[in-house]
Amino acid sequence: MSNLDSLDTIVSLAKARGFIFQSSEIYGGLSAVYDYGPLGVELKRNIQNIWWKDMTQRHENIVGVDAAVFMHPKVWEASGHIEGFNDPMIDDKQSKKRYRADMLIEDCILNLAKDGKKEKAAEIQELLNTSGTRKNLAKDLYDIIIENEIKAPDSGAFDWTEVRQFNLMFKTAFGATSSEDDGVYLRPETAQGIFVNYKNILDTSRVSVPFGIAQTGKAFRNEVVARQFVFRMREFEQMEMQYFVEPGTDSNAYALWKKKRLSWHKSIGIREENLRFSDHPKDKLAHYALAAVDVQYKFPIGWQEVEGIHNRSDFDLTQHQKLSGKKLDYFDQKNNKRYVPYVIETSIGLDRCILMVLCDAYREEEVNGEKRTVLKMHPELAPIQVGVFPLVKKSGLQEVARKIEAELIEHYSVRYDETGSIGKRYRRLDEAGTPFCITVDFDTIETDNKVTIRYRDDMSQERIPLNKIAYAIKEGIKDWKPS
Repeated sequence: MSNLDSLDTIVSLAKARGFIFQSSEIYGGLSAVYDYGPLGVELKRNIQNIWWKDMTQRHENIVGVDAAVFMHPKVWEASGHIEGFNDPMIDDKQSKKRYRADMLIEDCILNLAKDGKKEKAAEIQELLNTSGTRKNLAKDLYDIIIENEIKAPDSGAFDWTEVRQFNLMFKTAFGATSSEDDGVYLRPETAQGIFVNYKNILDTSRVSVPFGIAQTGKAFRNEVVARQFVFRMREFEQMEMQYFVEPGTDSNAYALWKKKRLSWHKSIGIREENLRFSDHPKDKLAHYALAAVDVQYKFPIGWQEVEGIHNRSDFDLTQHQKLSGKKLDYFDQKNNKRYVPYVIETSIGLDRCILMVLCDAYREEEVNGEKRTVLKMHPELAPIQVGVFPLVKKSGLQEVARKIEAELIEHYSVRYDETGSIGKRYRRLDEAGTPFCITVDFDTIETDNKVTIRYRDDMSQERIPLNKIAYAIKEGIKDWKPS
């Protein structure tokens, strides 16, 4: 058995099996924008639904919101995105291509390490790690590129512009008779939609501190250098929750949500050895954060962030209170005091989560001298949970199989398939991650009134009565463990 060693393998599988397609592919595609196919959209909805249920229905003090993509421009002024939401970019004068300066340096470090020049790689890595404050970051990165003669990857030239900061927000006109002054932004994050609705929810819902507001939705970032499939995209989806707490209790709440979120990743079947925490150094914290940690997954491209957990202090509510002129403090009736709550944020990229699930589930196994590709994902995530097959195309078998399909489809995602050999049908659904396959054969209708259930992970089979199928699937889901 082998696990995944290249992201290209997942990209190929995702296209071939209908998980993820390049957007507008018939026109040559749109860079860093992707569409979800029939299997992908089911996987996406399953992950989203499981997250929502765990975050809201299992926490009586967490409610939901669905904020608009368009927001008042002052929201982004208050949040700091207009002034500080920038990436350091550098242009190759020869090819006219633009690169993100820090990523250019990181690629150089990786190439040096591969070539055995580990000391030089470590030296440049140290320079990158200590590249100064945000004010001087562009100059520091430019100096590293020039002093180490880092060449452009595409042209091979050493002819650079200076490093400049580019804002990552998409700006668009608002209204039919809009002018430059009417410009609004596509939101670069979903968190601000929660903060500007904090007072509305406090006034209309029976919530009190501590409480949370959860949201899923699209966000947009004009990434100049977008790569690594759906890991970094220009249009993506977030699942996040902002948890409002009394100042002084924030450290305990931060520790609690770190534990809860790591447990969630394990609960959806991600193997523990492929997960870890990575704390942000104090000198690298975002302007709003008192503490921050990433939940990282071991992708084929290395350890990368899937989810961020942050102590955002009272920065956001204080900023919005200042610019809007509206009071956003909280009155604690029990203790007769007012304060602006601190916020603990949990924010996970849904697209990255999908990529993590696909990578973690992927296996290649040898079965009777042939290769089997299988996605061993949690049964609750599987786009198709049950396959139902008549052994051959014969009316009696087909009728029983269709009846089983009709009974199961009320509770599970079911695929009826009567095309090709049983072996080929198994392989098709193995690649789709289907955990259970039911086969109706001649014994079913002539002798024992039983079917064969075949389990995806170990390919074991057992004979069960027709009236026990739903129970066997339910128990199989309950007892499933990653392998």
